[in-house]
This record gives sequence, structure tokens and C-alpha cells, in this order.
Amino acid sequence: MADVQKNMARRRKKGKRKKYRMLYIMVVPGILYFILFKYIPLLGNVIAFQDYNIFKGIFHSAWVGLENFKILFQYGDFLPILKNTIIINLYDLLFGFTAPLILALVINDISSSWFRKGVQQVVYLPHFLSWTILGGIVITQLLSPSQGLVNLLLKGVGLEPIYFMTEASMARAIVVLAGIWKDMGWGTVVYLAAMTAISPSLYESASLDGAGKFKQLIYITLPGIVPVIITLFLLRIGHFLDFGFERIWVFQNASNVSVLEIFDTYIYKAGLQQGRYSYTTAVGLFKSVVGFLLLYGGNMLSRKTTGESLY
Repeated sequence: MADVQKNMARRRKKGKRKKYRMLYIMVVPGILYFILFKYIPLLGNVIAFQDYNIFKGIFHSAWVGLENFKILFQYGDFLPILKNTIIINLYDLLFGFTAPLILALVINDISSSWFRKGVQQVVYLPHFLSWTILGGIVITQLLSPSQGLVNLLLKGVGLEPIYFMTEASMARAIVVLAGIWKDMGWGTVVYLAAMTAISPSLYESASLDGAGKFKQLIYITLPGIVPVIITLFLLRIGHFLDFGFERIWVFQNASNVSVLEIFDTYIYKAGLQQGRYSYTTAVGLFKSVVGFLLLYGGNMLSRKTTGESLY
């Protein structure tokens, strides 16, 4: 009897493998990508504990233990860089995370399908632009003191032009707003896709019971997309210290570097320009550990409070 059951189970597994063979084949490139470009490079983090020499390689460079981390925490600009990274990420989390959700709720309430699709396409377009192109548009076409659209409007009402890119007090806001403009459309698409999974019968029943648009939003729409909101939020905090090098680099200059110097740009300057590979690997490892702890803590908190989590 046991042999018969084993044979039946084996046949079922074989049948499933044959049935979903093409799906398995389609998954292979993705698996290879993560193995080759995500997991294998993790082995390179070992140089954070070495005095790495590119001529000696990983296996022959001298071990220094936690010396690179001691240098990092004793570095005079460590706290300012950490402060800049945290402040910019908090702004981006507060405004950049909520903006797509708000826009999705607004678009979802538009009755005209062609107008709704048109708005989606317009706000989604900047997502396909690189930061080099988008940064150039912001700096030269919008904020330029002479020909920028914003300053032309200021001149039109009799005000003096503002040199936005040399004002350190405005630099963080410019970076965050540019990020919202670029990625708001992508986040909106994700939320709208989640809203389509909500049963229309819930809205019909609520409407018959006298619930207006606002109550439907509070008691049907938002609870219906909570899993998506939680997932995107946890993914965002997992990259809390990983703001993105190119996003800052295009806006950074000598006048605003004091408020825009973050770990990503510092790693580039110290690692590639100065050749301090072991030290900057330690900085990157510090970022990864903080991100992991935030993700793990946020996942546990979410599971206890909302019942939703990534794992």
C-alpha cells in the first residue's frame, strides 16, 4: 500500500513538472540573475575586514578585523553624513511614499475612463527617464536662474530670481520633490492594480446603505489595499539608508554638499576616487545591516499590529 501511494505521489509530481515546464524555464533567468549579481557578490563583503589590495586579491590581503568600522565611527563627518541620509530618507518616506497613494485614490475616483487613463500615462512617463535626464530638466528647464520656468514666473510677478541649486536650505526639498515627480506614477499603478481586486459589490452595498465616497474610501478602499501598502512600506524601510547615488549626484554641488552628502555619494568619493575599497565596503555593510534590522523590526511590528507581513 505504501509503495502504491509513493508511486502515485511520484506520478503527480512528474505530471506537475511536465505541466508547468515552461513556467520553470521562464523562472531560470531570474534565478540566475539573483545568484550571479546578488548572492555571489555578497562574498566580496569579506574585504570590509581586510586591508584589501587589488594586486593581492581577497585571499592574500591582510586581515584587520573591525579596524575599518572603527575608522568609520571615528570619522569626523560620519555623524553629519548619517544625519543627512536619515533626514532625506525621512522626507522621502513621508512625502514620497504617501504621494502615490493619494494620487491613486484620486484617480480611482475619476469616473471618466479616458481621462483616468490619460492622467495615468502622464504621471507614469517620468519613471522611464534616467536621473541624468530628469536632473537636467529640473536644473536647467525648471530652476535655472535665467531661463528656468519657476524663475520666469517669479520675474513675471516682479520678484527676484532665486538661485535654487546654490541654496543649501532648499537642496533636500528639491531632491525629494524630484523623486516624487519621477516615481509617483509607478507607485500609483501598483495601488490602482490593487484597487481593481476589490469587489464592486462592496461599493454597491455601501452605497445602498447610504455610505458616501469618503466612508467608502475609509472602510472599503484603504482596508482592501492594506497588504500592498504594508509590503511597499516594508520594502521602502529596508532601503532606508540606501537612497541612491545617481539621485543625489546630479543635484550635488559645492554649495549644497553639506546637506546632500549621504553614504552613497561618500562611498563613491572615498571608494572609487580615493581607492579605499575595504573602508567603503565597511560603510556599505553598515548600511546593509541597518536596513536588515529595520526591515526585520518593521515586519515583526506589522505582523503584530495589522496581521500583514512580508514573511
